[in-house]
Amino acid sequence: MKPFLEAGISVAAINYRYVKNGVEERVEPPVKAPLHDAARALQFVRSKAKEWNIDKVRIGATGGSAGGCSSLWLAFHDDLADPKSDDPIARESTRLYCAAVNGAQVTLDPIPLREWMPNYSYGAHAFNLKNLDEVNQQRERIADWIQEYSPMSHVTKDDPAIGLFYGGVAGAKKGEDHPDPTHSPMLGLMLMEKLNSIGVEGHMTYNGGPTPKYTSATAFLVERLKK
Repeated sequence: MKPFLEAGISVAAINYRYVKNGVEERVEPPVKAPLHDAARALQFVRSKAKEWNIDKVRIGATGGSAGGCSSLWLAFHDDLADPKSDDPIARESTRLYCAAVNGAQVTLDPIPLREWMPNYSYGAHAFNLKNLDEVNQQRERIADWIQEYSPMSHVTKDDPAIGLFYGGVAGAKKGEDHPDPTHSPMLGLMLMEKLNSIGVEGHMTYNGGPTPKYTSATAFLVERLKK
């Protein structure tokens, strides 16, 4: 937090329901609970812009693993604001100025995930299913969910700049098993391929990769938010 405060950047930490809470509350699909909680938290912060003396336009997001996935989902998803709502918070935008994430998941679709990493196994709980084989078996039923809650599905050319930061072993290759597929740099490379194809600015730092422009998510956010 210190580098942000020293740069004159305010910080807000949020809490959200886990997928397991979504299951308990019968949210369909359960992953909707944390993602929409994150969106609501962003709207709440924006609603306090005048009171807290913050710039409601230049708001970035960061997080690790699932928190990173939520940040990417907000960065790419169309605005969830409801301008006609009686609730003033719901009228606020859910769009981000930028996002920088660590070890983030980029899609919930097992088909491309296993193409890139055959041993990928994470994410079925998002749909209250046991494993990715079951996700594939029920794909027709949950296809709309996979599309809606996968960050990468929403990438469009008007999206903000993204910083991706991954650890893991050097020399990771597409089509091979990975020791930690859930947080593998292959996920970032998947997303970078999509960003580059559409023309969205993306920067990726990972073990064994090219010399990075940014050494950390913090460095990325400070530079971007101070522009």
